[in-house]
Amino acid sequence: MKIDSLSVDFTDEQKRYLEGFTTGLQISRVGRGLGGSSSKANAESVGPDAAHLKAQDKVIASGKKLADQEKFKRDEHPFDAYPRLRQQALDNNPPSPADNFRWRYYGIFYVAPTQDSYMCRLRIPNGIMKHWQLSGLADLADELCGPYSHVTTRANLQLREIPPKHAIRMIEGIQELGLCSRGSGADNIRNVTGTPTAGIDPQEIIDTRSYAREWHYHILNDRSLYGLPRKFNVAFDGAGRIAVLEETNDIAFTAYEVKDGFGVEPGVWFRLGLGGITGHKDFAKYSGIIVRPEQATAIADAIVRVFIEHGDRTNRNKARLKYVLDAMGHDGFLKLVEERLKTPFMRVPEEAFAPRPAADRMAHIGVHKQKQDGLNWIGVSLTLGKLTSDQMRGLAKVAQDLGDGEIRLTVWQNLLISGVRDENVELAIAAIKQIGLAVEASHIRAGLIACTGNAGCRFAASNTKRNAAEIGDWCEPRVAMDKPVNIHLTGCHHSCAQHYISDIGLIGARVPVNEEDTVEGYHLFTGGGFGPDADVGQEVYHDLKAEDAPKTVEALLKAYLAHRASPDETFLAFARRHDGETLRKLADAQVSA
Repeated sequence: MKIDSLSVDFTDEQKRYLEGFTTGLQISRVGRGLGGSSSKANAESVGPDAAHLKAQDKVIASGKKLADQEKFKRDEHPFDAYPRLRQQALDNNPPSPADNFRWRYYGIFYVAPTQDSYMCRLRIPNGIMKHWQLSGLADLADELCGPYSHVTTRANLQLREIPPKHAIRMIEGIQELGLCSRGSGADNIRNVTGTPTAGIDPQEIIDTRSYAREWHYHILNDRSLYGLPRKFNVAFDGAGRIAVLEETNDIAFTAYEVKDGFGVEPGVWFRLGLGGITGHKDFAKYSGIIVRPEQATAIADAIVRVFIEHGDRTNRNKARLKYVLDAMGHDGFLKLVEERLKTPFMRVPEEAFAPRPAADRMAHIGVHKQKQDGLNWIGVSLTLGKLTSDQMRGLAKVAQDLGDGEIRLTVWQNLLISGVRDENVELAIAAIKQIGLAVEASHIRAGLIACTGNAGCRFAASNTKRNAAEIGDWCEPRVAMDKPVNIHLTGCHHSCAQHYISDIGLIGARVPVNEEDTVEGYHLFTGGGFGPDADVGQEVYHDLKAEDAPKTVEALLKAYLAHRASPDETFLAFARRHDGETLRKLADAQVSA
């Protein structure tokens, strides 16, 4: 930058000022990337958010537009805005749309228009908490929000009906209990799931607790792992009796026994699966890649960082890991991960894997022997995941007095009390019944799952929890099911209740009744499965009114009992033997009691 000669004479001091002034302008111009040969170097992003900013810069440079959520993150990182959240709480003010997104980094979601309040989702690695933590959450619920909690399909807890004025007290109260809600919403790595019977299961081949815990704290303590292109799920399955549904996650670590003679050390390894997102009709895909358990965190970290660099920042519907894998292929993606790890993956052929022990679809309900002599876990049956604050305190007391002090949440919207001595089982059952809960459930109730629904979620088209209860109340006395059946109701395409992978799955829809009006309803699918039976169900009924759902499910279950190939045939096998039209005809022929 050059100052033209002026006719005015300046003193030496004035000349030095002008030289400094023009130099300052040049530095400022280069720092903003407006000119100068070194502008690129000076404008380079640094710090924990650098990889995300670079990915956004790449989008902008290509002429594309960032999604609104990416703009919110770019304008102000949520973790830099806590003082404003505190002020909003002091003023009892709801958040703006941008802040509603940002506050999800702290685990709170403003759920208007369904409720003028926040929902808070926790982080509980492997779903295991101490009795005093559950009791403390009950006290927080009584003081700050609705006096209840919901167990979620990620072995987690949600608290609801939190007025804006209590947002800060809730977040900090949870932290005071040794728990946290940080990163449980928005574009972050969600609650880490693992085998709920880890460490106590007679058939497990590895205890997942330490690996889930390590990954949990790795996430919490690295800001660069927040603000991904989209949410991200990771699960660890140790081959216990209760399924974790790890194949529905972006990263699945599935324990396998690797046999001798295949060029690797025999023993227990995690088999790596990538790209599960059943709401988009896809499961994690497995190759022959195996991971030493102690390397799981490093490998997950590398996968996430490649996703950060290559994930879509423009289209929220195409921003999950699945779409990166679809675009570049699994092999292309894995090559980038290997480059980041600076070491190749270990690979073995399919025949190297020993058969895994089978999951038990009823092991999350009732009394079951632990691997420790004389001890048992008790699976408590909840009504669609709901617990009152009094029941939370009651279960905490049972765990403290009669168990090992732990409460274990499952992805089946219920919980286990572990470490109950043989001589205390009946006393524990009596205490659980005294607080209005049960340790037994019919085959219909045990597999009945529902998301929050439109009573508390603006995306949902139907009241899933109410409708699920109606299905259970109607079908249980009318259909004598002798084998487990999963019935999942989800309110929208986000598929939080994973309707595509259940025996009978229903997704909320607005059903037209005339040219102008609609009512709550569902599209109904059958034949979905998980684990060794993983597949997406087929649609059998389209635009089914919610009021007709109980009788329709009843008819399908009766059709199964009447036409199954043998008493051993499962509903899943029966549903997969028939197309949708045949299933409708068989169901329509049934008579409701």
